[in-house]
Amino acid sequence: MFGISRQAVYQSEKRSLKRGQELAKVKDLVDGIRMDMPRLGTRKLYYLLKEEFGRDNIKIGRDALFAHLRTESMLIRPRKNYTMTTNSKHWLRKYPNLMKQAKVSRPEEFFVSDITYIKSRERTHYLSLVTDAYSRKIMGYELSDDMSAENVVKAMKMANSNRLTNKQLIHHSDRGLQYCSSVYQEELRRSDITPSMTDGYDCYQNALAERINGILKGEFLIYKCNNGKDLKQLIADSINTYNNRRPHLSLNYKTPNFIHNKKPVKLTSQV
Repeated sequence: MFGISRQAVYQSEKRSLKRGQELAKVKDLVDGIRMDMPRLGTRKLYYLLKEEFGRDNIKIGRDALFAHLRTESMLIRPRKNYTMTTNSKHWLRKYPNLMKQAKVSRPEEFFVSDITYIKSRERTHYLSLVTDAYSRKIMGYELSDDMSAENVVKAMKMANSNRLTNKQLIHHSDRGLQYCSSVYQEELRRSDITPSMTDGYDCYQNALAERINGILKGEFLIYKCNNGKDLKQLIADSINTYNNRRPHLSLNYKTPNFIHNKKPVKLTSQV
C-alpha cells in the first residue's frame, strides 16, 4: 500500500537496533571519561574517543556526537560566577607589565599566578595557582584558609621546585597585596625571577591565569567537599588529571605536561 517492502521494513529495524547499540556504547565511553573529567566539553571528548570509535567500528562524527549528547542531556553548559579576590589599593610597590606585548615561545619563560576562592561545607578556602604560560601546566598550588602572603608564596615555592630549567623567567600576576608583599618578592629575588604585573585593575591582562582558575572550578571542582582536608585531596587529584589527561585546543589537543616536556611548537590562543 505504501510502496515499502516487508524486507525494507525489517532492514530498517535492524539498522535502528544496531545504531541504538552503537550509541549506547558511545554513552558508556563518554561516561568513562567523565568519571575523572565530569565537565569536559564535547570537542575534547571527540578527540579523546576518536580512535576508540574507529576500533569499535562506530561511525559517528563530531556533529553527530554533539547531537547525541544533546538528546541525552549530556552537553555541558558554561557556568558564570565571579568573586573579586584582589586588593590592589595599597601602598606597596607595583611592577610594570612585561607580558603586555610579549610572545611566549617556550616553557618556563612566563609564570602566571592568581588566587581564587573555593567553598567547602566547613568554610571558604583560597586556592593559589602558578601556571606556565606556554604549556598551561599548573606548576604550583596551595589551598589555605586565608589569603596571607605566607600561604600564597607556598604555591610559588612549589612551582620553583618543579622547574625543569634555570632559564630566565618572568612572574606575572595582578597587583594584589600578596604578590606585592616583601615575602613574595623576596622569593622571586631569591630565585632570580623578574616580577611583572597588570596595569591598574584590568583583569584581562591576567586572562590566562583567570582561565585556568575557571577550568579547575568549572570542570573539576564541581562538588562541595565536607571540609578542607577532603578539598585538598580533590584539588591534588584534579590538578594531576588536568596536567596529564585533559587536552587543550590551544595545545593542538595535547596535554600541558606533554607540551611542557617537549620542544616548542606553534600554539593558538584557545584553551
